[in-house]
Amino acid sequence: MNSPLLEVTDLTKFFPVSGPGIFSRERGINKAVNGLSFTLNKGETLGLVGESGCGKSTAGRTILKLYDPTSGSIKFEGEEISGYSNQKMKPLRTKMQMIFQDPQSSLNPRQSVGAIIAASFEVHGIKPEGGVKRSVQELLERVGLSAEHYDRYPHEFSGGQRQRIGIARSLALRPKFIVCDEPVSALDVSIQAQVVNLLTDIRDDFGMSYLFIAHDLSVVQHISDRVGVMYLGKMMEIAPTESIYSSPHHPYTKALLSAVPIPDPVLERKREQIVLQGDLPSPMNPPSGCVFSGRCWKATTKCFEVEPKLTKVGKAEVACHFPE
Repeated sequence: MNSPLLEVTDLTKFFPVSGPGIFSRERGINKAVNGLSFTLNKGETLGLVGESGCGKSTAGRTILKLYDPTSGSIKFEGEEISGYSNQKMKPLRTKMQMIFQDPQSSLNPRQSVGAIIAASFEVHGIKPEGGVKRSVQELLERVGLSAEHYDRYPHEFSGGQRQRIGIARSLALRPKFIVCDEPVSALDVSIQAQVVNLLTDIRDDFGMSYLFIAHDLSVVQHISDRVGVMYLGKMMEIAPTESIYSSPHHPYTKALLSAVPIPDPVLERKREQIVLQGDLPSPMNPPSGCVFSGRCWKATTKCFEVEPKLTKVGKAEVACHFPE
């Protein structure tokens, strides 16, 4: 069996939290990612879902070493990269790229589209066959824009077009792995489907692997081969897409899916919608035992005292003492 492209084991990323003022003392530690483990195979898309603040985006940036991990292991093509410096990571940047959530803030307004995309070639000293300009124009056409857009500036484009520019930039060096950090959440619903279909076509054409981070479960279902559900910095459940949407095992996964509207008013009225009680705990002070125990309708004393590990249940891996 082929080894996975990416292997993440017990990854943590903690941020110190200071009080107000320049000389204030550290008030605590934000445990944004707290023991995350998963694998990603070549040509596969893993969707990462969960409510806002659960650590999805921080996990994506830490895996790409935009943040240094606090602890844990990140193996890319079998190579341990968690301790690499920026200099040592530079050659790997040609294989690992990112599509950011907000296309407007991720593009330099003072640079033309051509210069933005061409920067990838310049930074890594790559001279593509046919020249940089021709390669950039081909990338623009590949993402559904015109070669004539080469000299235009980001403010001259719509949100959907700006995101296509961001996608073209991430594709420039033909990476093997792309972190898509909520790439459609800032776009109109009518444009979202176009961008998701574009990403699917690109993945199939180039054989890339995606970590697709999103909070819209219907978008994730459309593009992902497997889905991981995060809560308060931890992985609650990870399973093939069809399995997780038809028969979720973790109570939190079940609650998330019950909130997704069904486009059939008869079925929508009949089905059970699970409303979670209480508020999301603070990542500065996560509960002992299972982090979901305070909001779970199945919680027992064991759940409050013993942290569950990811264990195999059918086709899924579930971190729950009493899976469905």
